[in-house]
Formats: sequence, C-alpha cells, structure tokens
Amino acid sequence: MLGIDLTLAYNGTPVVHGADIALAPGRVTALVGPNGSGKSTLLRTLARLHAPESGRIELPLEGAGGAADADAIDALSLSNRDFARRVTLLAQSRPTPAGLSVREVVEFGRHPHRGRWTRGDADGAAVVEHAMSITGVAELADRQVDRLSGGQLQRVWLASCLAQDTAVLLLDEPTTYLDLRYQVELLDLIRDLAEVHGVTIGVVLHDLDQAAAIADHVVLLADGRVQASGSPAHVLTSELLSEAYGIRVDVHNDEASGHVRTRAIGRHNAARTESRPVLELALA
Repeated sequence: MLGIDLTLAYNGTPVVHGADIALAPGRVTALVGPNGSGKSTLLRTLARLHAPESGRIELPLEGAGGAADADAIDALSLSNRDFARRVTLLAQSRPTPAGLSVREVVEFGRHPHRGRWTRGDADGAAVVEHAMSITGVAELADRQVDRLSGGQLQRVWLASCLAQDTAVLLLDEPTTYLDLRYQVELLDLIRDLAEVHGVTIGVVLHDLDQAAAIADHVVLLADGRVQASGSPAHVLTSELLSEAYGIRVDVHNDEASGHVRTRAIGRHNAARTESRPVLELALA
C-alpha cells in the first residue's frame, strides 16, 4: 500500500504536507511523532476516512505481490465494499453497542464478504471463531459488550478487524486501555500477522519502545511532515527524537532484546543526572 505525495487538510488548513509512505506485505510500519504531528490523520487517510487534498493512494492488484506502478490500483476508485475487503482500520475509539454480544460485534467484520442480496458467508463462522480465539475474547463470546472493560472491548474490536480478513491492517494506538499483559500479547500478535500470514501492517504508536520492538520500518512525523523514515535504529536516534518532540531524548541499544530503548529526560531527571557525579565524588 502506497501513499504518495499526500497533502491533508482540515477546513482548508493543511495538516500534513507532501507525505510519502509505503506499507509492505509481511512488514510492520510504525508511525510515531508528537501529538498533532499528523500521524493519525495520515493513517485515517490510508483507510479512506479522510479525503486527501492532493496525492494518491495505491494498492497492489490481487496477486501482484505488492508491486507498485503498473501493478497497482487507485484505492480511491474502489467501491466501499471492494476497499473493505482489502483494508481495515482499528480506530482509536469506537462506540459501545448496547444489547449486542461479543460474537455479534466480531461478526460485523464479515459484512464486506457477504453477498449484496444475501447473508451467505461460507467461511464466516470459522473466521469469526479464529479471530476471537487469537485475541483472547472467545470465552466472552456470549457476553454483552456494554458490560466489558475498556481493555476487553478493545480486543473485541480488534477481533472484528481480523474477522474482516484483509491483506492490509491499520491500527491507531491499539495498546490504549490494555494492561501490560495484553499490550505484550497484542504486539506479539501484530508480529505474527506480518511474519506468519504476510499481512501488511500500519500502526500508530506513542510508545517509542513498542515501535522499536515490533516495527520493521518507522516513519517519524513532526509538524505535519515526515522527518525521517527507515529502520528503527536509523529513525529512533537521540538527535531526531529530541528535535521532533522538543525535549531531550536519550537512546541506547538494549543488549538483552537487541532493540533500541528510549528515555525522555525531564527537568527532574536532568537535575539528578547532572548531580550524580558530585554525589558519587562526595561519597568516595
């Protein structure tokens, strides 16, 4: 999936300027950056929930192996049904439908696969069960969704996205509301979807360490522009992050995991860091 030279605006005011982004099959691309940088707007545009002022969005033809140009189709020209069979989005927030069970909400994801005049969906039941199983909500299948916690509901909506069974999965801050266990399990699931199933993943994350842990490719946005794009080690540097966030960000490589780790340094952290050599000298 390609977003090429995209300019995005709200009420005529540009919020993203000339952004290029490529989401590759079997790879995780993380969009990171400070609040207001345009990352969620960019993701929503790729999901066709926000119309670009200019630029284009391309999807590979089915069976084209992710090739662009001659083997690409204009995503904006597809019908809603055809697009929904190719791309799905887990948004930051979704409504809580009253009176519906978990299974019924997950079944929403099968709508694009049902016939225009019939509800026939031969694979639907098995896909729904699988989606609930891998997101850990199968045991909640018959529970009313308006009785779930925020974290449980987030996993139900993710299961609905997986039931849609698309080649491209977009996630906007998916670890919101999740406790530590389910954050880790969700990140593992994202990696499995990319590595095992070849799904194209685009994900907005605020947690830079999470981005470093799961992403093959990172796009750093600030002030509506792409500041850097590349591997986590290339993009998540102290210089680039400190400039983008307007605060000192220290970066080091974690020997145990092999991933980049970040640490934002506030006034109190900086004061303790600067005073430590003096204290150590006094104690000596």
